[in-house]
Amino acid sequence: MRNDQKFTGNIDWLTVLIYIVLVLIGWATIYSAVYTEGLSPFNTAGSGTAVNTGKQFQWIVGCLVIGAIILIIDGKFFVTFSYPIFGFFIPLLIGVMFFGAMVKGQRNWIRIGGFQMQPSELAKFTTSLALAKYLSGLNVDIRKWRDKWKAFAIIALPMMIVLIQGDAGSAIVFVVFALVLFREGLESYFLIIGASVIFLSVIALVVPKLWYLWIIFAVIGGVLIYFNYKKRQLVYLITGIVLVSSIYVTGVNFIFDHLKSHQRDRINVLLGREVEKGKDWNIKQSIIAIGSGGLTGKGYLQGTQTKLKFVPEQSTDFIFSSIGEEWGFAGSVVIIGLFMGLLMRLLYLSERQRSKYSRIYGYCVVSILFFHFLINVGMAIGVAPVIGIPLPFISYGGSSLLAFTILLFVFLRLDSQRLEVLR
Repeated sequence: MRNDQKFTGNIDWLTVLIYIVLVLIGWATIYSAVYTEGLSPFNTAGSGTAVNTGKQFQWIVGCLVIGAIILIIDGKFFVTFSYPIFGFFIPLLIGVMFFGAMVKGQRNWIRIGGFQMQPSELAKFTTSLALAKYLSGLNVDIRKWRDKWKAFAIIALPMMIVLIQGDAGSAIVFVVFALVLFREGLESYFLIIGASVIFLSVIALVVPKLWYLWIIFAVIGGVLIYFNYKKRQLVYLITGIVLVSSIYVTGVNFIFDHLKSHQRDRINVLLGREVEKGKDWNIKQSIIAIGSGGLTGKGYLQGTQTKLKFVPEQSTDFIFSSIGEEWGFAGSVVIIGLFMGLLMRLLYLSERQRSKYSRIYGYCVVSILFFHFLINVGMAIGVAPVIGIPLPFISYGGSSLLAFTILLFVFLRLDSQRLEVLR
């Protein structure tokens, strides 16, 4: 008997259980964040945030149905059609910029009746499929430059389209695919380059005068060249690094000066710079809300910061502040523990795969969920930039819940067929 005929016995139900718990916690928290007296959790009539809980419930039911359907589809389907699915979404991402619905100043949504969906959320899933398909190829070696560039292109293409759409937060998420490449053998010097880019970006924004940095680079380069002037290749390398660093920090300043005002304000708040009164309102109110929860919280539906709507976007980007205020430190630890448990479980499942495709796809899932979790919680406590990405399975939003559900359940289906040869 074929193994997939008894797929229910091979599904990792512990992961499914954690998923359901997180989704239900999210639904309850959304209800609390938009709560008004007499409001039904199934309400979809009216407009504004009052309908969020009801619409999210509909999305939850829909996602559970879709998740169940995925679990009965042969995993070989996703392996076989990885490239076509990816190829279908690329023109969709481009087309939505011209024919999509306008939401919050961005034309990157598809509206169907009373529902609207953001294709950029699903782009993370399709990129995961394509990257897993490519890297699992028989003759592909990520240590070869030819194969590196192809892998980089798979990641960069949807990332650039999403960035052009104006959704910088979603675009940044694609950077996390680098973790998958490192797992598959990408050289460590890329990690050094990445760390250097981050370091240079920070000092370019922190140092008040750009020419200060030019002088510092020139002095450091001059000293290094002085002590190594007999080694011609090393001198060339040092000179090149100094020039590239100087050009890069100049570019960072140029890009920063041409960002939208609210994007500059977010970066300035993170760096501790002075901003106009009210520009750091979101983060300050989020920190106040979390801090006011104390050890055990104020109680469900009892959050004053939440009820009085002091924290903007408290059912989406800053939903963790609602959790911290009402459930306190203890409740926050439980949520973090559930996420860490999910991530550790997915890592374990990824490593036990016999199929290279399944393992790589599993690491894509882990990387995406980890990045969203890390940045969203970091935003709420003021240690990460406010880039507007949701907390997986908890934040309000049908597009994100659908994307995370598909992302996770496809991996669970692949894992259920781990004893088969998936190519």
